Amino acid sequence: MHSDNVKIFSGSSNPKLAERICKELGQPLGQIKLSRFKSGEIYCLYEETIRNCDVFLVQTFSHPINEHMMELLVMMDAAKRASARTINLVIPYYGYSRQERKAAPREPISAKLVADLFSAAGATRVVTIDLHAPAIQGFFNIPVDHLTALDLISDCIKKKNLPNPIIVSPDAGRATTAEKMANILDAPFAMMIKKRPEHNESVITHVIGDVVGRTPIIIEDLIDTGTTIVNVVESLKERGAHDVYICATHPVFSGPALQRLDHPSIKEVIITDSIAIPEGHSDKFNVLSVAPLLSDAIRIINEGGSLSSLFKYGGV
Repeated sequence: MHSDNVKIFSGSSNPKLAERICKELGQPLGQIKLSRFKSGEIYCLYEETIRNCDVFLVQTFSHPINEHMMELLVMMDAAKRASARTINLVIPYYGYSRQERKAAPREPISAKLVADLFSAAGATRVVTIDLHAPAIQGFFNIPVDHLTALDLISDCIKKKNLPNPIIVSPDAGRATTAEKMANILDAPFAMMIKKRPEHNESVITHVIGDVVGRTPIIIEDLIDTGTTIVNVVESLKERGAHDVYICATHPVFSGPALQRLDHPSIKEVIITDSIAIPEGHSDKFNVLSVAPLLSDAIRIINEGGSLSSLFKYGGV
């Protein structure tokens, strides 16, 4: 795809992913200047015309999340004032997605707030991957293309021909995804029951399913601090399971997550490049690129067609 009316620009959160997307499309990455004033305020300047263009802004919500979100808002405002025809947000990892409901009185629903901010700033469309809660799509009054990396991850696992695999959901929220993956791999699945005494803390209370003598494949949408994953791994090992494979779309990796995931009972960690991870990580990490998935979505949005063609084993 090469069109003078389509312009793709990258924020500062994951420029390598944006470059890969452009390479897949045979499209040059747009020229944009992003800088900071001494006070920390964000400055944006498009260094090429975008008048009457379909603009795609690639920005994921990695650390520092609030900085990257504000940068995207400023990019959107600049595009709107430069008379862009459409402003399409490519947000591989949608931040604040874990705050999609009120779990206690007097809490915010921050995922809805972020959706309102994007709509108010002039977004025409949002393209994202594996939302923590699919219902977040309903927070927008504009089209949301919700893609999934499940096909990509499942194909990677298939090639390994693991002995006696069992798909494990680390909590009830991932049960549907775990069941889909189990069907794809023709394997049984198990589910962990946990409680959260604090944010980023979890305690495994029960395991539903027989994991004795099996190779667990844990499927998650994201890994943050790694605490939950390590707790799940240790609970599985205590119940007679073999070493564990971890699969997750978004490597948020806060705090000592990389060190925690270098656990002796973790055989491999399969993640995507939806968020850039630090160089020099463990050899256990297998990073799959979502650039082909996102580039295909951009091509279909631009040329027309059905995004369902991107779901090999069915959508999310």
